Amino acid sequence: MASNTTTFSVLGADVIVTGNIASTVDLHIDGCVEGDLKCANFVQGEGSAIKGAIIAETARIAGTVEGSIEARDLVIQRTARITGDVVYQNLTIENGGKVEGKFSHRRNAGERRAENAAGKTPLELVADEPSQGMAG
Repeated sequence: MASNTTTFSVLGADVIVTGNIASTVDLHIDGCVEGDLKCANFVQGEGSAIKGAIIAETARIAGTVEGSIEARDLVIQRTARITGDVVYQNLTIENGGKVEGKFSHRRNAGERRAENAAGKTPLELVADEPSQGMAG
């Protein structure tokens, strides 16, 4: 395999993660996460639910998020439901996307992801607690 290929990780709709996730690669989540996410580029599917903070260079949100989001380039799709503060450099909100929280424009938003995820394996579960179940 060539070393310059793009790597990404996918968590399917049937996956529930309790704990923080740090990834140096792109991440697509269709399942449920109770914990914070840090990654390069993040895509959330429509049926996905996240309870925790998201830090990414780019993020496309289509599901439910209960927590803050920090991204350089953020797209809030029409099906997105966000409860939490949003920090961005570039922002797109499709008609129908809903946010309950404060918006803050910040130069270099989302760049903390590189510092915090550097040196870790491409996808690492950084905290794990017994699952109490998550409504999804």
